Amino acid sequence: MTREARRLLAALGQPETWALIDPTDPSSVLIHRRRSGVSVGAGRFAAATADALVREDLASWQQAASGRRTLQLTSAGEAHRRRIASPDADLAFLHQHRETETATVETATGPTRVRIDTEESPLGWLRRRRDRNGEPMIDETAFQAGERLRTDIMLAGLLPGVTARWDAMPKTGGPASPGEATDRMVAARQRLRHAFDAIGSDFSDLLLDLCGFLKGLEQIERERQWPARSAKVVIRLALGRLAEHYGIESTARGPAASRGIRAWQAVVIEGGRI
Repeated sequence: MTREARRLLAALGQPETWALIDPTDPSSVLIHRRRSGVSVGAGRFAAATADALVREDLASWQQAASGRRTLQLTSAGEAHRRRIASPDADLAFLHQHRETETATVETATGPTRVRIDTEESPLGWLRRRRDRNGEPMIDETAFQAGERLRTDIMLAGLLPGVTARWDAMPKTGGPASPGEATDRMVAARQRLRHAFDAIGSDFSDLLLDLCGFLKGLEQIERERQWPARSAKVVIRLALGRLAEHYGIESTARGPAASRGIRAWQAVVIEGGRI
């Protein structure tokens, strides 16, 4: 693979990025990237380089809703991009088949930098997948809202433990009594209560399955007996309402637009549940 082909492959691997034929110069392709709902130019490559990726099945031309053809990575192209971009040659095969990234996560002892498997979370899957119009299934606003909820669910200790315990009294992932709850755990449970009250019980159950138990769309549809491909529509609505509660918006509008938590109140914990 040529150096320019590698650069094009890396460019197409960025979120909400695609390429199209330059209408003024058919021998070139233009890279476009969506930023805050606006498409902006992000580079130019030779059309021959794009054709080389298509021949290797690393990219393909797709028909957009506007009628234009857009160049996007195939699953093989995305896997190849991860392999050549691996920071560790010994882990290149792992990165090829699993998408990982370095991120800061909240733990019981505070923020920690770790390498995470982005395919573990259905939220990451939804953000990477695109619909027939080339749009991501959920935008960055919805993704950040879901990740914030996921962090609070983890910190609150609401999910049952899945590892073996050898003591006489098995218990769930949360504390057995209110006395065992840390201040961080109590705060997370309070934030969850505020969020669940704001979005309603139906959306709360759905997002608990999606962000907490990491259930995929097919499993959610099967368990709720919903029609196929209907879960993504409801999830978009639920995450949109959650983002509104958190005050997360795609464009900055000043502090007055935030509808997040402004005051802390006491919470009563009964049996380790909110």
